[in-house]
Amino acid sequence: DVALPCATQNELNAEDAAVLVKNGVKCVAEGANMPTTMDAIKVFENARVLYAPGKASNAGGVATSGLEMSQNAMRLSWPRDEVDARLHGIMVGIHDACVRHGTRADGSVSYVDGANIAGFAKVADAMLAQGVI
Repeated sequence: DVALPCATQNELNAEDAAVLVKNGVKCVAEGANMPTTMDAIKVFENARVLYAPGKASNAGGVATSGLEMSQNAMRLSWPRDEVDARLHGIMVGIHDACVRHGTRADGSVSYVDGANIAGFAKVADAMLAQGVI
């Protein structure tokens, strides 16, 4: 029902994706940097399989590293439940941004488009705030 490609870049190709679809996969969530080829992503999208790109689904590790750096910079140690609550908020925000930017006219959501557009908007906002553009 769920596939989690977590090894290496371009690990999962269109042929692999077709086998997963044939076997009834409902959700594919990347746990690595680009383990799924673009052709495989198209197979999932055409089959209406929920597909979560690594830049969104795998963001928890990067976010937690950021939280750890914040704690270290402030010489603090947050309790586990506080870290979990902050991480939960970050991941909910990522999901909301993906849905906001990736919802199509038919109501379906492209998490790939949503993550890409949300990421671009975040960088553009930062550049504007810094006066770079």
